[in-house]
Amino acid sequence: MHRLASALLLFASVALFPAATHALDKVDPYICPTKTESTGIECFLEAIPQTYTMCRHIKSIEVIEFGLTGAQEGTNGAKTESCIEKHKLTMTRPYQAAMREAARNKDEVIGLRKLYDTWLESLAKLIPASGESDEGYKRRVTDPYGEFNEQIAKIRELEVHPVATAAKSPAPKAANASKTAPKPAAKAPAAKDSTQVK
Repeated sequence: MHRLASALLLFASVALFPAATHALDKVDPYICPTKTESTGIECFLEAIPQTYTMCRHIKSIEVIEFGLTGAQEGTNGAKTESCIEKHKLTMTRPYQAAMREAARNKDEVIGLRKLYDTWLESLAKLIPASGESDEGYKRRVTDPYGEFNEQIAKIRELEVHPVATAAKSPAPKAANASKTAPKPAAKAPAAKDSTQVK
């Protein structure tokens, strides 16, 4: 009887309290290899340079194989285009998880959106520009890393030290200023009466 009661209790606890599913359970471990067990924000921040690097390497192989001018001719750029489309999809879960986690911090949400937009623009710019030199192309496609790192550092700073909303809103400052600022002296009616002659 005791075994039956234990089994029923175990079954009920599993049925009533299922294990919490992690927001990143279905995230490809290749896009955030060290942060899949971490927060959505941390996975997203790791995935930005990681996925950019993957597609940049594929484009580099196309450039080596077909030359800078031939890397986009016909189907020569198909692998890079496929990489970009693939990672736009694989970034969906980490991006959504990061946005949910940051929802209460407006500045962090803005920072995450800006980083995502920068990432998309950088992926689109992997295509060599017409007449671009080999050295110019190589320098241009490595520039986004500096921008990624700068934006990631700002987002991490907002996680550690969120900007206080009270310090940003002008209403409390105006209210405090009116309490502490001296009021201009008003003419007292008694002073008028004392100067009048009857």
